[in-house]
Amino acid sequence: MQFIDLQAQYRQLKEQIDGRIQQVLDHGRYILGPEVGELEERLADYVGVKHCIGVSSGTDALLASMMALDIGPGDEVITTPFTFIATGEMIALLGARPVFVDIDSRTFNIDPELIETAITPRTRAIVPVSLYGQCAEMDPINAVAERHALPVIEDAAQSFGALYRSKGSCALSTIGCTSFFPSKPLGCYGDGGACFTNDQDLATKIRQIASHGQDRRYHHPLIGINGRLDTIQAAVLLAKLDGFPQEVEARERIGRRYSDLLADSVQTPYIEPYNRSVYAQYTIRVEDRDGLAERLNASGIPTAVHYPVPLTSQPALEDPMANVPNAQAAAGCVLSLPMSPWLTRCDQDAVIETIRSAPEDMRIRAS
Repeated sequence: MQFIDLQAQYRQLKEQIDGRIQQVLDHGRYILGPEVGELEERLADYVGVKHCIGVSSGTDALLASMMALDIGPGDEVITTPFTFIATGEMIALLGARPVFVDIDSRTFNIDPELIETAITPRTRAIVPVSLYGQCAEMDPINAVAERHALPVIEDAAQSFGALYRSKGSCALSTIGCTSFFPSKPLGCYGDGGACFTNDQDLATKIRQIASHGQDRRYHHPLIGINGRLDTIQAAVLLAKLDGFPQEVEARERIGRRYSDLLADSVQTPYIEPYNRSVYAQYTIRVEDRDGLAERLNASGIPTAVHYPVPLTSQPALEDPMANVPNAQAAAGCVLSLPMSPWLTRCDQDAVIETIRSAPEDMRIRAS
């Protein structure tokens, strides 16, 4: 069994993917070829925003977005400590200080009730993360941001295709940033990402920054990065995009089945009733994570931990003064199970049965 079965997806879409890649090989426009523009238009339409800018990774999407907002030394950016390091890393890379706010213990997303007290005169932006495929609580976050005239960047690396109150992830804030890393809900065959916004000026600036700060060939009004999306990766994404809604439905179905059949055995993911999660990871809480992971692995079932160390405890971003008990607790008990739209019922049954048959003191964890 594989944790994410990308080969199954390729077998299903082989003709479309191979055909799209062959078109790029035939026309030879490997940098900013026509597939990039086509993809940007289709992604903007899918999300429901005016502008999409394809970039080289989800990390560079965050970087270009913060650069477009002129975030730099001396500034502060509020974010969550329970995420992949890229979120805090890009803040620090620009010379700003990440200010970590604790998470909601049910959803693992940033707790909006704690954000306002973390705002200071140096705060320049709020960066919530839509973790595990479920959008953060964007309405109260945006309300706090509006009171303080702050932009919000949704780190939607794991939530492309998710819905928050019937509105798409990446269309919920000033800028939405996603990743097309191969294992993401919509993934390419290398690194890739995108920024989304309804702000024309920000869209223009992000596009320039992602291409060395140029507004036309050899004219550079901004300092930028080499952050363009490769044409071949755009071609792969275009081949996958037609079937993406069906894959989102499959993710929901498989995620709900996990929850229905594991609810009496482990603490399953909490999904707000007004949200649609894309289950980028299906992540449970358990009492003895290492013991359960070892039991699953011994049965040929792979697992992963997203994430074992809060950013406040990472050497590069360490903040011993941060008060994030929920994030620290989550880091010690979360366990991600095999999850993809192509997970067979037989394989899912094997995961479920192995967990249900584990000793209770290994599985059960108080909410």
